[in-house]
Amino acid sequence: MVYIASDSRYETMKYRRSGRSGLKLPTIALGLWHNFGGAHTLDNSRAMLRRAFDVGITHFDLANNYGPPPGSAETTFGLVMAQDFKPYRDEMIISTKAGYDMWAGPYGEWGSRKYLIASLDQSLKRMGLDYVDIFYSHRPDPETPFEETMSALDYAVRSGRALYVGISNYSADQTRRAAQILRELGTPCLIHQPRYNMLDRWIENGLTDVLEQEGIGCIPFSPLEQGILTNRYLSGIPADSRAAVPSSRFLHETDIKAEVIDKVRRLNVIAERRGQTMAQLACAWILRLPVITSVLIGASKVSQIDDIVAVANQAPLSADELREIEEILR
Repeated sequence: MVYIASDSRYETMKYRRSGRSGLKLPTIALGLWHNFGGAHTLDNSRAMLRRAFDVGITHFDLANNYGPPPGSAETTFGLVMAQDFKPYRDEMIISTKAGYDMWAGPYGEWGSRKYLIASLDQSLKRMGLDYVDIFYSHRPDPETPFEETMSALDYAVRSGRALYVGISNYSADQTRRAAQILRELGTPCLIHQPRYNMLDRWIENGLTDVLEQEGIGCIPFSPLEQGILTNRYLSGIPADSRAAVPSSRFLHETDIKAEVIDKVRRLNVIAERRGQTMAQLACAWILRLPVITSVLIGASKVSQIDDIVAVANQAPLSADELREIEEILR
């Protein structure tokens, strides 16, 4: 069946400006990190992508190594782009990244100009795109000079391969340095993608200040701490959950600690009082910060997208609620 986007796709989603740029992103964006690769069905991936766009999610975030296997998420997205999304390309913000291990040899990871540009060319080919809207340095390289990595990002824009550039997993000091270099090159840093949620608040120790000072947007990933900040584990570890799978790379049974689940139960009381799910509360809490442009969610089914996007139209947390949450998180 030919896909026709919903006429009401912009009626409920809210959009925020990324730092001091001219670009606005939806308050909820969809990441294709772990559920859109070759190990998953194309039909489910297509259903999630279609639904996301129909409810106003215009930003789709990828990386060269997303899958599994690496590269397959971009291939999946390329298929959906060609079959469904091609007429809507100018309504979408599509990002990809390079920095982690992608192919054998000395040129297949980190932050060299050789790797970043070669990787971006491969990503564009997999997705069937002429350009991406945002190209990220996925992680800082301890051995490659910052000037080389940032000049590669600048070149990606000047060569027409990307419209904007960003960084991910950079510390506060590294972010300030990267922003300065990029500004001098004439390609400002648009956005930073760090890990951030109620249980991992490292960005509050300096990074958010740098982002505000430099006029850089922020789009946190792992807002739900791999599902811990949902209702999923409140009554134990379900047999079909990620934590129950011994081969899981990112969440293990040992991560479901009693003291953490106790905090989530107490947080869930606040969520229920507000008429929210725990996942919605976790995202609303992130959106409390002015520096946050968007919250980057993952999903394995359409219903999870529907749940989270409701945050865009829910009341922001009150000062009293924020104080109560802070007491729980201490």
